[in-house]
Amino acid sequence: MKKVFLAFFLSLTWLYSISVHSPVLEIVANGTVKDMVLRDKTLLIGTDSGSLQIYDYEAKVFTTTISLPPVKDFVGDMIAPRVFSVDEIQGRYLLLSDSGKGGYSNLWMHENNVTTQLVSADDKKPVIKVRFINKDQVLLGYLSNEAALFDIRSKKEIYRVQLSESKYSDFTLNEEKSQAVFACESGVLNVIDTKSGEVLKVLKSVNVDNVYKVDFKQGIISGAGQDRRGALYDVLMGSGEYIEGSFLIYATGLSPSAKKVAFAMDEQNNISIYNRATKTKIAELKGQKSTLNTILFKDENTLFSSSDDETVMMWKLK
Repeated sequence: MKKVFLAFFLSLTWLYSISVHSPVLEIVANGTVKDMVLRDKTLLIGTDSGSLQIYDYEAKVFTTTISLPPVKDFVGDMIAPRVFSVDEIQGRYLLLSDSGKGGYSNLWMHENNVTTQLVSADDKKPVIKVRFINKDQVLLGYLSNEAALFDIRSKKEIYRVQLSESKYSDFTLNEEKSQAVFACESGVLNVIDTKSGEVLKVLKSVNVDNVYKVDFKQGIISGAGQDRRGALYDVLMGSGEYIEGSFLIYATGLSPSAKKVAFAMDEQNNISIYNRATKTKIAELKGQKSTLNTILFKDENTLFSSSDDETVMMWKLK
């Protein structure tokens, strides 16, 4: 009887040690949010309304909207392109969008109030995601699970490497932009050197299905798995483990120290926050309205999330 009571008491202690939070700020974009990047005190938000919106979350105001020209859809109607990847460095903005032609992408750069096209449908590049490596070079993630380094000045690729035959899912950079981790539908993660394209590590055995999203901080990688596994890899050691979810895990994020990890762990679109070292759940964020696609930590206790709707949410753990 004492053992039963003790187990019940410990379960209650564990339950009530998890803090539950509601969003402290809700930001409504001009369309469904497709990508989101955090830069200093601003959020860059790419939407399916053909724009990149820049939001100052301290002043709580949109400061700039960069809009792209409409494209023809498959029936010939003019529509706003989806802006499904965005980035910024030193006042240069990237917008990756639909071209309306054969599944190929348009890549635009906006600087000093001028928008220039870097890649068009004629270049036949089915690119899904872009990120600056430096002011003049951009890492491209292809649908075919190829990684390429694109030079803005020459408008040519410095390298292009095939990582596997599996369909691409996501990539993200480490803090120094010296390495990137690529995820695909097989569950295998490839860590590459962004300067050369050399594959430095192949991480596998944790996820056995598609990894939707990845994050990369302090030599740690987190992966959001279709197999309901929240993966955690130590890149240097090449070892991995996972936290079991109750539903497909669509998004993940690591805090700057990598001491905390967030996963979209359940069917209700709640965000679960864990102590990464112990894999103990420490907080739950409730309020997201649809399927999560991005989780970004600003610091150890502040984070942002977006889902397949117009609303971006800001959260505080303390």
